[in-house]
Amino acid sequence: MKKINTKILKRAACVMAALAIGGGALYYSINKIQKVSPVSAGVQTDKPVIILDAGHGGLDGGCSTADGVPEKGINLNILLCLRDMLIVNGYDVEVTRDTDTSIHDSGVEGIANQKSSDMDNRLELFNKYSNAVCISIHQNQFTDPKYSGAQMFFSETNSASKDLAQILQNNFVKNIQPDNQREIKQCGKELFLCYFCENPTVMVECGFLSNPDEAELLKTEEYQYKVAFTIFESINEFMSRKK
Repeated sequence: MKKINTKILKRAACVMAALAIGGGALYYSINKIQKVSPVSAGVQTDKPVIILDAGHGGLDGGCSTADGVPEKGINLNILLCLRDMLIVNGYDVEVTRDTDTSIHDSGVEGIANQKSSDMDNRLELFNKYSNAVCISIHQNQFTDPKYSGAQMFFSETNSASKDLAQILQNNFVKNIQPDNQREIKQCGKELFLCYFCENPTVMVECGFLSNPDEAELLKTEEYQYKVAFTIFESINEFMSRKK
């Protein structure tokens, strides 16, 4: 018997969920990740482009759960499901990565230099379009395991970022984290991608991998789908308010 590809099944489940959300079978296509090439910032398009970033990747695993599950994979799983939901519902979507990789320039040596190049390339994509909406997906960590809950970070570079952050925070509480009392927070230059993007941008810290209960949830496909849907719903709400 031919072995079933579980990855295909997972993607199909996400697509079916997206079709159910959209209420019909819209044209479906997957935009493959494109290596960011030198372009002028502010490319004009007919409709908004949603740019998604899965934090970390490759040698940079980000933070991890107590049993060693790295952030980078959780971020990517959420991104892939969210991308499918958005595309099925008619959005133009680009992503910084769709595999476990760093997107630093070829030939760059040394981890620090590769990380710098990687971040520069992510920012270049975030600023490529003049009417993009940008989401960077991350997981949080703290020394005290009692802390939990999603939190949104935004920059004042674009005034709409705060509105998007608040919508996201509200929907995380409404959909999956009713006890979450965190408030959105303005970021500084330490959050490079968020701070220097010229478009509406939010860094979504989905939860704390240092909290055992939340980490167990974030490792599951079911909860990752819920997180993806919450971000999807928030983007829809933000776009509807802009019209």
